[in-house]
Amino acid sequence: MPVIDTAVATELAEEWVAAWNSHDLEQVLSHYTDDFEMRSPLIAQRGFSPTGMLKGKAAIRPYWSAGLAMTPPIRFELLGAYGGVNQVVIHYRSVGRRYVVEVLELDDDRRIIRGSACHGAPA
Repeated sequence: MPVIDTAVATELAEEWVAAWNSHDLEQVLSHYTDDFEMRSPLIAQRGFSPTGMLKGKAAIRPYWSAGLAMTPPIRFELLGAYGGVNQVVIHYRSVGRRYVVEVLELDDDRRIIRGSACHGAPA
């Protein structure tokens, strides 16, 4: 498993944030494998799965489509990116200036196979 350095983590994070800020779901999904797994308390809070976990683009598409349609529109502000062993952690401000940290596990082609969002207090 390759170690992801700060420069690569930052590049991936900048591309990921730009995709979300474009509000283009296909651009967002292009960073993920077809069968990736996503975990977030918002998945449960918004009624998409009581476990807070969805697997595969087909299952995640309705959840993220609803998020991209929200008002005010999603706007992420990158605060930091951190590399690990086949992982990148993205720290950003989200809707309502809420702090969020996403842990993204990557395959050998640096596509996301598993993501986990952790939400903090408003900034």
